Amino acid sequence: MRIVEKQRNWAGNYTYSTVNWHAPESVEQIQQLVKRFNHVKVVGTRHSFNSIADSSDQIMTLEKLNKVVSFKRSEQKITVEAGMKYSDLCHYLEGTGLALHNLASLPHISVAGACATATHGSGNQNGNLATVVSAMEFVNATGEVIYEESEEKLNALVVGLGGFGIVTKLTLDLVPEYKIRQDVYENLSLEEFQKNFHTIFSSAYSVSVFTDWSRPVFKQVWLKRTVSDEDMIEAESEFFGAKLSTKNLHPISDHGAEHCTEQLGVSGSWHDRIPHFRMNFTPSSGKELQSEYIIPRAYTADAITAIGKLREQIAPLLLICEIRSIAADNLWMSMNYKQDSIGIHFTWKDDWEAVKQVLPKIEEQLAPFNARPHWGKLFTMAPDQVRSLYEKLPDFQQLLREYDPDGKFRNSFLNHYIFG
Repeated sequence: MRIVEKQRNWAGNYTYSTVNWHAPESVEQIQQLVKRFNHVKVVGTRHSFNSIADSSDQIMTLEKLNKVVSFKRSEQKITVEAGMKYSDLCHYLEGTGLALHNLASLPHISVAGACATATHGSGNQNGNLATVVSAMEFVNATGEVIYEESEEKLNALVVGLGGFGIVTKLTLDLVPEYKIRQDVYENLSLEEFQKNFHTIFSSAYSVSVFTDWSRPVFKQVWLKRTVSDEDMIEAESEFFGAKLSTKNLHPISDHGAEHCTEQLGVSGSWHDRIPHFRMNFTPSSGKELQSEYIIPRAYTADAITAIGKLREQIAPLLLICEIRSIAADNLWMSMNYKQDSIGIHFTWKDDWEAVKQVLPKIEEQLAPFNARPHWGKLFTMAPDQVRSLYEKLPDFQQLLREYDPDGKFRNSFLNHYIFG
């Protein structure tokens, strides 16, 4: 059950602070460990790029708690153990007639980790992955198992940043299965994007716009349309001046597309089109860094203009930048709390010394738009500025103290960015 070796995150950019790792195989074992330790944190699939899941004392991995607990087809609900990956959940749902409303671009991440950090996919009408949680179970600081299904409480708990306890199970609301066709357009001008971003983001179930900031052009636009809307209709040859691609593409121009989901308008199951990368491939070794800032959607054009001022500093360090839309929600610590949003995501070359010099400049440009950094990615924003962006923070702090009065589940990240 215990792992004793140095561990790193998926990207390899972060080394965890303790060699005391534990891999419980049951909720009972989690309870025993929680009662034994004064301080403990949990990791999922280690796709966070910062210290949010780190501990200098004890770390738990829930990789062995990865099964479906119950599937209620008539109620359109599924309950899974916290360590389950979205890729495995998608395979389970195949052929059941039900589906998840959305997925992240990379499906090889854990359900609990994604929900705890408000990780998202894309789509004007699609909330982040945590918005479909209708019940959760977790082990609190005294080792007691807590079950919660009150919507009011879930709004506080689901995007919990690991602060309330060890999440053991999540119940997710499902939707009827659907098919998606994916068409990619190349070379959308910055001018056309800024004039038409509302229409662009509302033109498909899920939309992603990519640029490397080397010039004022969005190199690719990925439109993921439901087949019911587009069946028997040929894709237009142009999309706001961008040209329809005649071959499968990777978001990064010099990368092969063999790991990417099928394009060229070929319809397929929701889980084979919503992610950018195939379920049965890991698209890279992880040698990259990631940052993301979420802003109100209404500020899109102005924010892109602001970032464009840094083009010459950003482009040499960048692999790709992706812009997506996310629907508003009521989850207290979600980056999309009460705001329809866009996420401006940067995938950087593995050069933290250089990247950490440009991030403050990006954050300065985005400050007028109340940009909220993604909880699990790299940022340099001052803690007091981060705290000022969340109106429910005082209530969140109070609830954390109630569930964990001695700070068993706190770490330097929570102390820094939540408690100050």
